[in-house]
Amino acid sequence: MTKRNQPGLGELLRQVSELVELGAEEHYQQMGLNYRARYTPVLRAIRAGAKTVTEITARTHLTQGAISQSVGHMESAGLILRQRGEDGRQSVIQLTPAGKKLVSKLSAHWAATFDTIEELETEIGHPLRRVLEDTARALQQRDFSQRLQATKQRLATGVPSNEQHDE
Repeated sequence: MTKRNQPGLGELLRQVSELVELGAEEHYQQMGLNYRARYTPVLRAIRAGAKTVTEITARTHLTQGAISQSVGHMESAGLILRQRGEDGRQSVIQLTPAGKKLVSKLSAHWAATFDTIEELETEIGHPLRRVLEDTARALQQRDFSQRLQATKQRLATGVPSNEQHDE
């Protein structure tokens, strides 16, 4: 198969993400929950002590925009409350009684989820989470746009890829 016929990185990441989320959604339905998978990182961060969107963002490695959007949905669903912090600049986020009950229900599910991920990693023979963490770290140090630009310049000048290590 030529490079042009292979799926790209974004396609594969979206495919894996969709397959994981579909499986998770099926179990949320089986548990009788009207729940969105996107709430999970927010709830887990709050359970771990995060109290603001900034703190949740730091714990989840998701964008502040994505977290803010999820928090808005969760507030509308009655899972969390936002109140002005003491300094008036940031909102403090707290679980409502319904949110606390939901986290309690989901705790065993989350433990099973991480066991399932470990089993998947054993089956495929790759530490998938570590690979993705390493990839994210490398892209934070040198983003994909910079890498793509360097490759285009290299290809335009005809320099073989194995000779371009110092960029």
